[in-house]
Amino acid sequence: MPNAHVALTINGEPTEVAFAPYKTLLEVLREDLNLCGTKHGCELGECGACAVLLDGQPVLSCLVIGIDCDGRTVTTVEGLVTGGRLHPLQETFADLGAAQCGYCTPAFLVTAKALLDEQAHPTRDQIREALSGVLCRCTGYQQIFEAVEAAVDRAAAPDTGTAEAVPYGSGEVERREGPVVGHRESAVVGHRESAVVGHRFSGAGGEKPR
Repeated sequence: MPNAHVALTINGEPTEVAFAPYKTLLEVLREDLNLCGTKHGCELGECGACAVLLDGQPVLSCLVIGIDCDGRTVTTVEGLVTGGRLHPLQETFADLGAAQCGYCTPAFLVTAKALLDEQAHPTRDQIREALSGVLCRCTGYQQIFEAVEAAVDRAAAPDTGTAEAVPYGSGEVERREGPVVGHRESAVVGHRESAVVGHRFSGAGGEKPR
């Protein structure tokens, strides 16, 4: 079977990629473009761990066929870092413990970014509704909602400079903030897989936020 050839924009960069035509966007991102911040979850569209932005809107990349993305724009968690600086959401997720095992964190980050791009000052109910498609088994969601609200406040505050995005494993994060925060930052920045790399959720467990 001949490969499909697609030209699209990934994280602001024009990209051409060839892949087997049956592949999902999730598989193309991880296997062909080495963008492993987006996570394999249930692959049934139930857990939300694979969420990315397609033309600015959250989609479940496990349900999107790669060849349907020709000419379109995709943003993954790696694309939230601009000019070597973390997005305010990445900062607040790390600061407030909204990233624990980190597996669902990339999906929460891109989904929350889409919300804030459309609604600069969302209410708690709007945040809860926007993020309801992503399941978390660690946090209980409270820290996640608080992190989104804190990002709104941080974005509105005078610019005093944001944290630099340091690749996990470089030692810089661990030296600055200790190994636990270093682990969280690996999840929020999306440079590498978190400690649960390769783990697949069944999609049967977990609850949506109420």
